[in-house]
Amino acid sequence: MPRIGMALAIAGLALAGARAPAAGQDNPAEFFKDKQLRIVVGSAAGSGFDLNARLLVRHWPNHIPGRPSMIVQNQPGGGSITMANTLIASAPRDGTVIGAAINGMPTAPLLQPETARYDAAKVNWVGSTNRDTVIAFTWHTSKVQSVADLKVHEVTAGATSAGTAQYDFPVIAQSILGLKFKVVAGYKGTTDILIALERGEIEAVGALALQSLRALNPHWISERMVRIILQYGLEKHPELPEVPTLISLAQSPADMQALRLLLSRVEYGRPFFLPPDVPPARVEALRRSFDATMRDKAYLAEAAKAGLDVSPMSGEDMGQLIATLVATPPEIAARVRNALAVARNK
Repeated sequence: MPRIGMALAIAGLALAGARAPAAGQDNPAEFFKDKQLRIVVGSAAGSGFDLNARLLVRHWPNHIPGRPSMIVQNQPGGGSITMANTLIASAPRDGTVIGAAINGMPTAPLLQPETARYDAAKVNWVGSTNRDTVIAFTWHTSKVQSVADLKVHEVTAGATSAGTAQYDFPVIAQSILGLKFKVVAGYKGTTDILIALERGEIEAVGALALQSLRALNPHWISERMVRIILQYGLEKHPELPEVPTLISLAQSPADMQALRLLLSRVEYGRPFFLPPDVPPARVEALRRSFDATMRDKAYLAEAAKAGLDVSPMSGEDMGQLIATLVATPPEIAARVRNALAVARNK
């Protein structure tokens, strides 16, 4: 018996020793110290989402316990679905890899279930840097200079791929409300679309964040090179009081529901997320450090200089909104999904 008691005591000490490192890992400062965190951007280098992430990287580590370093990598494709599929399925679930997605990514499992292989309700949402104001605009030589014109004349608009606002928003505007967008997809990134617009290959951009246009080609607005004809926010941007919102053009409650499913993504314009199963203490640390960065004077000053809006949403608020969208009635989701599918198959 004494030997058994001694053996149990030794086993207990060994078990305690085995657990000690794991307990230490629960301290975010200890874990993140000397680590290099990666932000993986689901769009091309030089896009508005990429510029936003690279600005954030210069300030966010200052607020993370342990002061880790941070780098940006790009994995474009499929409206951030390629990145999201990879990150959620196979990235380390330890808080060292963070996704920076195009804002269509959270609802992609509803609208593109054949390609989006993840459950957005199970993702750890860290936060969003801003609520987007997404606009449609035409080149100054186009005969389409207003929504009234767009109801009569077709306009060719450039886009990257399905799942992005550039594609989905004008397609739904055409399908549900009859606005005459002809969407040409396949451009590598936003910069390529703007070059095509300037060259005359296309006449319009069917949807782009106002802050992206300001960051990439601010003189186009001041010099009236483009005409903003439509905005996609749930409410009008205060600087665009004369520009109609898409949702204000809805003709029925069913139209309104369908548009809300798609347009709610502007509320979390620049979402950042972690894969499932990251230790809760690290999720909390990254959320609170993200919130602190959104109040950082140096970050805000640099954002203002770059023409990037900062109107953040917390990870908790994002999670609640996305959970609501995930619970959209199947018939409403099917209507939007079918409209997008028809456009892709034309």
